[in-house]
Amino acid sequence: MQNVPEEWREEQSVGGGRDKDVKPWEGREALFQRNTGNSKQDMSTGKENGEKENGEMMHGGGKGMEWTDKESLMMELTRLVQKTVKESSWWERRGIDITILALAFLLLPPAFLLLGSSQALVFVLGMVLMGVSHAVITIKGTHMASHGSLSESPAWADVWAVFFIEVCGSFTARAGVTGHIKMHHAHTNVIGLGDSSTWKIPCLPRGVYLFIAPLAVPVITPLVALGQLKEHSVGQALRTVLMVFLGLYAQYWLLIHVSGFQCLYSTLLCMLLCKAMFSLPYIHVNIFQHIGLPMFSPTRRPKRIYQMTHGVLNLPRNPLLDWIFGHSLINCHVEHHLFPFLSDNMCLKVKPIVSQYLKEKELPYQEDSYLSRLQLFFHKYQELMVFAPPITELVGVQ
Repeated sequence: MQNVPEEWREEQSVGGGRDKDVKPWEGREALFQRNTGNSKQDMSTGKENGEKENGEMMHGGGKGMEWTDKESLMMELTRLVQKTVKESSWWERRGIDITILALAFLLLPPAFLLLGSSQALVFVLGMVLMGVSHAVITIKGTHMASHGSLSESPAWADVWAVFFIEVCGSFTARAGVTGHIKMHHAHTNVIGLGDSSTWKIPCLPRGVYLFIAPLAVPVITPLVALGQLKEHSVGQALRTVLMVFLGLYAQYWLLIHVSGFQCLYSTLLCMLLCKAMFSLPYIHVNIFQHIGLPMFSPTRRPKRIYQMTHGVLNLPRNPLLDWIFGHSLINCHVEHHLFPFLSDNMCLKVKPIVSQYLKEKELPYQEDSYLSRLQLFFHKYQELMVFAPPITELVGVQ
């Protein structure tokens, strides 16, 4: 693993802000505010949000925080991205991704009707349509909703988070948003915080983990959600249970009354197969883009731009996964971690700007193919997914 030069480091609190819930829209405004360097409050906004999108500040002993003489790399890159976002239309910022989600919902009626056919090919087509629709809604939709990327209104951002994460995704919105935004994005590849260790199941052999266990994701997800309810208030827990039940029962009811299913077990099996259709690449993508890359100590992590460029990896363009999972999860994951409140399409639009800037500054812009990462994880499964390397190997200078 690569050592982290001392000049990249900055003082940070360890796991600060765990107690406070995160809204899906929080921090979005701070991402593209134009700092003047005259307001200490503006300079501290990013750290209060846990992600420091507004750039990096240097600590001055006894005199508070002061801007460096030279504009920081993160701030310079933010200005370039900010300019592109401001020049983009609503259609580019949100419209394209909302249209993709709307099309996924429009595929559901014909999918339910085709599932009622007695002809094998027609039935299989219905299964494929249902699986694709479910993946777009529960992966792309829930991911964008967790970041508040579907609406500029904070109130609507909360509504969409509950709808996509709980009703469609069968998980708890509070735990989903907090875990993803507050931990994974704020502490990307930081040992014990955002190191993607939640995806590891050391007791499973590599063949089972990589190719069989992901098929159980539709069953595991609501069970994990139930386990999270003990940390919720009574009202939030009740809402989550009702929303998850509503989503599952709605699909079951439509399969019975629209598709004509008559057997309980065949109905549940159809639900499982449709929901699990893209579970394998979903698990693969989540582990390929972080695990196996440099990890950092909670007390001596690098500045944000170095943390993200070293700890995040892009997969190449894939016509199927780009549309179903979204660009921010596939070929624009570096851009997404640097600017997490951009929509999928905006991540794609700023990708040339980000990649060119990082290369000009001689910063890593990590890319690798899906097959290459799969081979790496298959051959080094024990090292990557079972045994945790010592922190000294991951963070270099202590």
